[in-house]
Amino acid sequence: MWLQALPDGEPRLRLARTDASELVWSRDGRWLLLPGSRQLVVLAADGQGGDGELSTLGGLGRRVFVGADPAIGDAALLVEQPARNAAETPRWRLLRVQPGGRETLLHEDALPIVDAAIDGEGELAWLMRAEGDAHVLYRLPSRGLGHAVLACVVPRRCRLLGTSPEGGVWMQGNPDADLSGLLHVAADGAVRRMDQDPRGEADLNHVALDPVDGQPRFLGYDSTVPQLVARSSDDESRLVAIRSVLPGASLRVEVGGERWLVIERGDRLRGERAWLAAADGALTPLRPEAEFVFGGHPQARPDEAAIARKWPMQWTASDGRRLHGFVTLPSGVDVAHAPLVVSVHGGPFSLVRPDFSNDAQLLANRGYVVFQPNFRGSTGLGLDYVLASRGDFGNGRVQQDIVEGTRWLLANGVGDADRVAIVGASFGGYSALLGVTFEPGLFKSAVAGVPPADFGRVLREYQGAGQEMHPGIPMAVSMRALGVDPGDAAQMQRLAAQSPTANAAALTRPVLVLAGGEDERVPIRGVTHYVARLRTLGKDATFFMDADAGHAIADEKTREAYYFLMERLLHETIDGPEPEPASAALQAHLTRHLR
Repeated sequence: MWLQALPDGEPRLRLARTDASELVWSRDGRWLLLPGSRQLVVLAADGQGGDGELSTLGGLGRRVFVGADPAIGDAALLVEQPARNAAETPRWRLLRVQPGGRETLLHEDALPIVDAAIDGEGELAWLMRAEGDAHVLYRLPSRGLGHAVLACVVPRRCRLLGTSPEGGVWMQGNPDADLSGLLHVAADGAVRRMDQDPRGEADLNHVALDPVDGQPRFLGYDSTVPQLVARSSDDESRLVAIRSVLPGASLRVEVGGERWLVIERGDRLRGERAWLAAADGALTPLRPEAEFVFGGHPQARPDEAAIARKWPMQWTASDGRRLHGFVTLPSGVDVAHAPLVVSVHGGPFSLVRPDFSNDAQLLANRGYVVFQPNFRGSTGLGLDYVLASRGDFGNGRVQQDIVEGTRWLLANGVGDADRVAIVGASFGGYSALLGVTFEPGLFKSAVAGVPPADFGRVLREYQGAGQEMHPGIPMAVSMRALGVDPGDAAQMQRLAAQSPTANAAALTRPVLVLAGGEDERVPIRGVTHYVARLRTLGKDATFFMDADAGHAIADEKTREAYYFLMERLLHETIDGPEPEPASAALQAHLTRHLR
């Protein structure tokens, strides 16, 4: 973590290493809160001492960071589920924690606390808790919960943003409509939708609040194209000036009085670029523009002119549904005769955004056209788009979306129909295996990272693992609401019958499979079982297993090995460029982990 004094101070290293995924200012600006996987760290912004652990996170007495307390200057809010034995009644607690070990209990409940909002006097004003299949919002009187104001029944989502001066609360969600938008809940419980995507296409992705009064200032919608919407004419005028300097960029704004912090992202921008925006819209980079931090070290930023463009696209499925995705076109290449790689995202309840994509850029740099489909079931495009999958994640409707999008590109002169491969990780790896198994005439090879080769089996194993898609709501409940019911014997039988594992004998194309021995989401035994079947049947299968890796492959050498093996397979099967020879260190890593 770096700290820079404004307006023109030099950046200085404040913390050499942290596993925190976000940085939050305390209300009084004196402290920096860094929530990580195991602890909430607090740092004095002036560097004059007081640094340390504010609270443990995770563990048996699981604590989850909610945010900075909007009323108490140096406080943070946590939700705790204390450790318990089977005979005890579980109790969830909302805590205010402050430097020096001070803790204040704000609320205790027999049901999971999901979210909360504090009023200007520091009192708990709004509480959201999980009840059955819903997140239920309450307006708190002085004692007791009172009456429920609204319920977000899964898979709908609601998130509290903060209280408004007149006693209401701002919320991001879609309890009342298809698209997630900005809502205001008045003190009397009246719910009003204040804003949603002006294009009528994307869910609300992020909100920038005023640091003084908590009012929403900017709304971000960027599922297909980057959009930042200002809620006032003054803010819009200033945003226009910023856009004139950063046209087409995906922007986030953090408001701070006269100065704004502007975070720029883009399809050709590796990493993020941070700017300081003055009142007249003039921009000053917060770090040297040629550098960004990756892996904890400053790196040279690649030349944006040398990076391929990523274009939004639409196609119509055979059942008439309009679908979305992206195609990345390599520079200086006749795309009609270029090899095409279909890159499928994981989840499946996730999405590809219009930002920089590591895998797509690596492949485009080698001359491949890259297609990234947001098939039905993808998020960010409304509830109806998610539910349209209807749980058909075998060789059915969802996979058909991917195949039809690929054929649409080929029919419109993008990609060589004789040189098409499919790649992906997690659900994307499963889809890649489905592709080469059931569409060998289209896909000439597949690369599958950490794939659930039997998707239904992995879904069943999720149920007892204590995992949650919506906080406080069992995974099985959320999955049923999304159309995938592990308790539906007929549906699970259909997924099993259509799985790559059950159809291993039908495979006629080469596959590369990467797995982690400590994968917490896709049990390694299912992957090794699938590959063993392929090898027993004499199929062309390459298997790389890092015994120490989890679902998210973090080891740099393993990631390098994965890309090297992918390049080599694509070279051999769809005539892409040959990869550079492996270094001695990489070759040793390959020898150790290839099976």
